[in-house]
Amino acid sequence: MVNRFAVAGPNSKFREPDAEPAGFWAGVWHGMIMPITFFVSLFREDVGIYETHNTGRGYDFGFLIGASMVFAKHVRVQVGKEDEDDEECCGECEEEAEEA
Repeated sequence: MVNRFAVAGPNSKFREPDAEPAGFWAGVWHGMIMPITFFVSLFREDVGIYETHNTGRGYDFGFLIGASMVFAKHVRVQVGKEDEDDEECCGECEEEAEEA
């Protein structure tokens, strides 16, 4: 029986006879749900985090994009902005650089 949520693994819809291999968009989806499917795969053998029946680089790139979208939500980078909590520079590091 094919799983309902299109997760990777032995029962995936991409393993059905005459099924196309998982492509870019399946890779994006599998990357996005990877944290959840990893947890589920610890308890169920029919769920995996990566579909082995795939198109290759397209699926891999989609998986990377999907996983990046999930993990990028938790990383906040602001370039060129100082934190308001940072103290003013005391100048010691600048003096050391001049002495060297």
